Amino acid sequence: MLYIVSTPIGNLKDITLRALEILKNVALIAAEDTRHTRKLLSHYNIHTPLTSYFEHNKFTKRAYLLRLLQEGKDVALVTDSGTPGISDPGYRLIQLAIQNNISLTALPGPSALVDALVLSGLPSDRFIFEGYLPLKDGPRRRKIQEISAEKRTVIFYESPHRLLKSLQAIQEALGEREIVVLRELTKKFEQIIRGSATSVLEHFQTHAPRGEFVIAIKGLDKIKKL
Repeated sequence: MLYIVSTPIGNLKDITLRALEILKNVALIAAEDTRHTRKLLSHYNIHTPLTSYFEHNKFTKRAYLLRLLQEGKDVALVTDSGTPGISDPGYRLIQLAIQNNISLTALPGPSALVDALVLSGLPSDRFIFEGYLPLKDGPRRRKIQEISAEKRTVIFYESPHRLLKSLQAIQEALGEREIVVLRELTKKFEQIIRGSATSVLEHFQTHAPRGEFVIAIKGLDKIKKL
């Protein structure tokens, strides 16, 4: 069985009892970053063997993991934080398991995407998730322009060193669209900044971005007409 196990996005107490049980009893845990996952396992006194499974070894390592699964061993797939398969190479292993008739199941749990959506206060009945914005300026601007007429709430992940460039591109393309930036979700310094694209940009121009970020953008059809 391949177990797709959600792990905390910050607060280690946000692990489920079922997840702890599975992590204790599988033959191997495939982790995006073994150093990161080892901290979680150590906290809960779990000594299951770990192996790395990340973007740069996904092709070679997934063959090894498939072989173990075909031999009848249980494997748990975890990411650095949250639910595997979202903005990480986990989905490729999931696809491989499906193609080879390997049994699999997902353990629900923490997800920065869902946490950010509900905390944003923006309409959550319909939304889209775009992962991370492109690294380069041109593609980043084009991506934001693509969603300028989107009627659903739009969610992006962003890193601290790219946040200002992304907020600048959003302000230029979307004007005074309402946005919400959520920082360090579930952690000690969790912070939520709401406002127009300009006001949120100005905030982070005077407060250096630190930590992990999620950006939520209000859909076009939800904007009140003046």
